[in-house]
Amino acid sequence: QVHLVESGGGSVQSGGSLKLACALNGATISAYFMAWFRQAPGKEREWVATSLGVGHSFYADSMNGRVRISRDIAQNTLYLLMSNLRPEDTAMYFCAAASNSLTMGSRYLNPAAYSSWGQGTQVTVSS
Repeated sequence: QVHLVESGGGSVQSGGSLKLACALNGATISAYFMAWFRQAPGKEREWVATSLGVGHSFYADSMNGRVRISRDIAQNTLYLLMSNLRPEDTAMYFCAAASNSLTMGSRYLNPAAYSSWGQGTQVTVSS
């Protein structure tokens, strides 16, 4: 099972930007569908974005074009660039992986579709 390690979270003011990273250990990112989810206190885990491969990505409408998911094959790392952050973006952000030997279909926004998860990185946005 792939081991995922997130980093890059922190505290920023409203309107600021952050770039989250998710390093894969023990596996090659090319073999996985990858996604970012987030979870705020007292709320359900929310899908943010999915990368099915280089240049093949999907985004939650709620992010209003403020995020960009990417993967660096050489660094074996998934990224999430977030801009124009708002206080409502405050949450723990998790990356997730699912083997691309499976059929993902429309399940890419469902947490249950992913078998491996990182420990999360906290993003706090102040007004």
